[in-house]
Amino acid sequence: MSKLSSLDITKFLPHRAPFLMVDKVLSISDNHVATSFTIPKDNIFNHQGCFNEAGLVENAAQTCSSIVGKSYFEESDTQGEKTKLIGFISAIKKVQITACPKVESSIITEANLVSRFDTDAYSLCTLQCKISQDHKELLSCELNLVIQEIK
Repeated sequence: MSKLSSLDITKFLPHRAPFLMVDKVLSISDNHVATSFTIPKDNIFNHQGCFNEAGLVENAAQTCSSIVGKSYFEESDTQGEKTKLIGFISAIKKVQITACPKVESSIITEANLVSRFDTDAYSLCTLQCKISQDHKELLSCELNLVIQEIK
């Protein structure tokens, strides 16, 4: 997927507003992804002018799912029309949150694939993720995800 700036992330994640917590894919490979998200005023995870801890974890999970999710799509399917996926967090192994970003600010989320196990029915994966704002780390975590193609 070479033209990331024109990629509509909603075509590749099962989430929709108001539960979509990623705006743009900045870079993606088989082992790494970086995304950005500008927190809207009406976000369901806003609390007292900040994007709360649950929102940060959900942003991390959605970012992480794109690494494994990417492998289900054909390279030429830039509209995400041929494949539909579901995914969920199966475990949060570690999470450290140092701050919550303010509403209407932007965050950058980066994730690295630690391990992956594929079956005919689903993929299990472990990923490490960090969320930052202005080069200050807000969250670090390790998540287990289950990703499955809907057939």
